[in-house]
Amino acid sequence: MKILNEMKLSFPSKSCNEAFARSAVSAFIMHLDPTVNELSDLKTAVSEAVTNCIVHGYRRQSGTVYISGRIAENGRVTVKIRDKGCGIADVAQAMQPLFTTAPEEERAGLGFAVMQSFCDKVRVRSAVGKGTTVTLEKQIGGDD
Repeated sequence: MKILNEMKLSFPSKSCNEAFARSAVSAFIMHLDPTVNELSDLKTAVSEAVTNCIVHGYRRQSGTVYISGRIAENGRVTVKIRDKGCGIADVAQAMQPLFTTAPEEERAGLGFAVMQSFCDKVRVRSAVGKGTTVTLEKQIGGDD
């Protein structure tokens, strides 16, 4: 599959940058002329992944969030959101709806479930003490 475009960015793990990440990914895919729903779905999934980096990965400590994106010739968008934070000991457990490591912050534990409901595919790789990478895949438009 031929890659038509790519992007990479990084920013401090501050909650104000969650909106920046959403906007950047939105701008990156805009030339594909996504529907309102496609755009909203991807923006929401990116928002959840970035929030996970900030709240859970770095536990509100300083760090860097990394995002890379690719657009393939068929309109397949892949976005990777990565941190170098604490990592996830049990990814399968973390992906269960209502599981949270931050109950004191009144977190619902629905981040991964939201990502899965708005994307075609979600993959999570993590290593304790090294960080987490969430890969989101979303088809924009038809399979031309």
